[in-house]
Amino acid sequence: MADFLRMAQAEMSSRLILAVPKKGRLCDKSLHLLAGADIQFHRKNRLDIALSTNQNVALVFLPAADIPKFVSDGIVDLGITGQDVVAEANADVDEVLQLGFGACDLCIQVPEASGVTDPRALAGKRIVTSFENLAASYFGPLDAELGTTTKISFVSGSVEAACALGLADAIVDLVESGETMRAAGLTRIHTLVKSQAVLVANKRRAHADVAAKIVSRIRGVILAGRYVYCNYNVARANLATAFKITPGRKAPTVAPLDNGDWCAVSVMVAKKDVAEILDQLEAIGATDILVFNISNCRE
Repeated sequence: MADFLRMAQAEMSSRLILAVPKKGRLCDKSLHLLAGADIQFHRKNRLDIALSTNQNVALVFLPAADIPKFVSDGIVDLGITGQDVVAEANADVDEVLQLGFGACDLCIQVPEASGVTDPRALAGKRIVTSFENLAASYFGPLDAELGTTTKISFVSGSVEAACALGLADAIVDLVESGETMRAAGLTRIHTLVKSQAVLVANKRRAHADVAAKIVSRIRGVILAGRYVYCNYNVARANLATAFKITPGRKAPTVAPLDNGDWCAVSVMVAKKDVAEILDQLEAIGATDILVFNISNCRE
C-alpha cells in the first residue's frame, strides 16, 4: 500500500484529477456513470485515491460537501457533487453538466402542528441546519427588514430531529421523497434551492484535452440514458405520419425495402415515451417494431 501511495503521488501531477463522492447514493450513481464512460480503475481497500488504467485520470474520493472547494481551489480539475453544496460553499466553479440524479430540494421546514405557513414568521426564531450560509443568506435580509435576529445553529446530521427535541422552531434541510420529513412531523413551507448532481470544473483547469474528452463521454452516457433506438418498417404512404410520431433528435434514417412500397426507419426516441410511441406506430400499420437500449452515444 505504501508503494502504491508513493506511485500515485508521483503520477497525480501528470493526470487530470476527478473528485467523486466517497459514499452514499451520489457515489453509487457516479460510479455507474464513470463505468458507462469507460473510465476504468481499481480502488484499493481503505484508499481514497485510484488511478485509471485506461485514461490519464486520477480519481479521488471525497465527501460531497468538500468537493466544491477542492475544485474551486484547483486541487482537483473536475468533480461530481450536488448543486446544494456548491451553493452553500459559494464555490467559484463552472457547472459543466447536470447529471440527472440526486434530485432534492433545500427547504425551510416547520412542525405541522405549528401552523406556520409564511417563512417571514420565522424571523427572529431558532433555525437548525447543515446549510448555515444558505440559511443566513435567506434570513439575513429578513432580519434587516424586520429588525430581528434569527439564531442559526449548525448540526451535521439528524437535522429533522431538532424541532422535536426543542432545539429549533424550524429547520433548513434537504427533501428528497419527503418520507423523513413527514415521519418527523414536519412540513415544507419554502424552497431555497432546487438541486441535483452536477459535474463541476475548475475555471483554470489543467489537462483541458482530457477534461473535454471526459465531459463528452459523460454527456454521452446521460444522453443515452434518456433515449432508446427504435427500428420499424412502415408503408411509404404512411411515412409522413410516422415521422410525426418519431421525429428523432434531428431526423429519422430511412432505407427502402425490396418491396418498393415499404421503408425501414431507424430513429432515437425518448425512453419515457416509448410505450405510447409503439402504440401509435402499431396503429398506423408499422411492423417489425424493435427497441434497443443505448449504452452510450454522442450528440
